[in-house]
This record gives sequence, C-alpha cells and structure tokens, in this order.
Amino acid sequence: MIKARQLVHEYFRRDEEGNVESIQTALDHVNIDVKPGSFVAVLGHNGSGKSTLAKHLNVLLTPTEGTLWVDGKNTADSELLWDIRQSAGMVFQNPDNQIIASIVEEDVGFGPENTGVPTDEIWKRVEESLTAVGMVKYRSHSPNKLSGGQKQRVAIAGVVAMQPKCIVLDEPTAMLDPNGRRDVLRTVHELNRTKGVTIILITHYMEEVVDADYVYVMDSGSIAIEGTPREIFSRVEDLKAHRMDVPQITLLAYELKQAGLPLPDGILSRAELVEALERLRG
Repeated sequence: MIKARQLVHEYFRRDEEGNVESIQTALDHVNIDVKPGSFVAVLGHNGSGKSTLAKHLNVLLTPTEGTLWVDGKNTADSELLWDIRQSAGMVFQNPDNQIIASIVEEDVGFGPENTGVPTDEIWKRVEESLTAVGMVKYRSHSPNKLSGGQKQRVAIAGVVAMQPKCIVLDEPTAMLDPNGRRDVLRTVHELNRTKGVTIILITHYMEEVVDADYVYVMDSGSIAIEGTPREIFSRVEDLKAHRMDVPQITLLAYELKQAGLPLPDGILSRAELVEALERLRG
C-alpha cells in the first residue's frame, strides 16, 4: 500500500531576496513498507520527522529526493495527486481543522459530494460511515456541541465516506482526554478489522501502538528502530537513547527483570505481566 525508498525532504529557509539561508533535513533517506490491510504505527518525539512523513503520504508534500509510492502511484507525478488522495485519506491532530459544516451528517457527506458521488450513494456512505465510528445518533447535531473525541470520530467518518484504502492519522489523539483517546483508537482498530482499511497511526503515545502490526520509530528524520511492538518494546535502553518512553507495564516488567526476576522481554499488557508472575510463583 505504501512504499518509500530513500525518501528525503528538505525545508529551505530563504532571506528577503529569496536566497537560501539554511537547509533543514526533515526526512533523511527513509525506507518503509506498509502492506494492504495492516495497522502500522510511526513513533517519534517532536521534531523527529513523523508529521513530515505523514504529509508525504497524502501528497501535501513531495520528495526532495527518493521515491514514495501510494497504492502503486508515484507521489512525484502531479497528475496522480487526486487519485492518491482518494486512496489515502488524512486525519489531522485538530478535528476543528477538518470539520466545516454546521450539521454532522452534512460534514460527513461533504467529501463525496465534492467528488461527484450521486446523492443516494452519498447518504448511504454517510449512514455507513457514522455507523462505523459509532456516531449515528449524533447525525443531526452541531459539531460545535460535541466533545473533542466525538469531533475526531466525525472527522474520521468524513474520511471513511470517501472510501479510501488507507487512512493516515497524524497524532489524532494529541488534543484529547484519556476517554476521547480510547474512543478514537477503538474506532480506528475497528475500521482496520472489519473493513480492511490500512491504518497508519502517527503518534508519540507508546500505549497507542501496542496492538499495531508493525512499528517504525523515527529520530532526526530517519528510521531509528523498526519491528513488531514486542520487538520494539524489548529494546528499552535503545528507546531511551532515542528519547522515547515505553508503556508503564513494559517498564515495570523491565525493572523487575533488572532486579533479578526471570521475566520475558517485551511484556505489553497487565495480563501478560500477571501471567508471567503467576508462572514464576508456580
């Protein structure tokens, strides 16, 4: 679904006369592969390059060097811009930046309407999309009266109504409280499981990637570590070296192992830790 080879993006800072003053490399020869129907997370602290990568996936940016293919289409080909954006929808950090209508169902139908989808098909998609994100009962509400988590689910429904093969979520829970974060994550995982939508989740919350199929950890514009969540969180010291945290349960298990308990690496959940401790108790 997504394939990047030696992807580079540079930001040029210019003076008043248009001359280049400095160059910042935001993506430094990045290679990624995302299979159709998979759930992939991209981790990184602020300034690591993960949001720049997200913008490339929706062709908000194009490569300075290297190549990026989305659903087999080269993002450097300007004639394929709209085809790529229909293949890969984007959900941003702030849902208020994506919601433009005064009624929820009108907002969800806005995208399909602007691409020429017939009216009957639009309302069918609105119904299905709101059902998929658990917001049908709010279809006649004003988005302004919804909570942050509910607004984000409406934003996701608007993307789902476009029927993309892939949804890129750029820190979609950063502005939400814990309950809103759980709701949005549950919605995204459900879309991945039931509709086979490829999900690319950009985040800096470790707990959000535990159930992903594969994880890329970015630092200074490069892929620093990659692997399954269990492989990633087995490398606690490496993550710390890249200024990343680990889930609290994983850190507790790591500390217990450092203290001498023979626990396995990469424990991801409370249930796994309890089971491992029970086995030791025998």
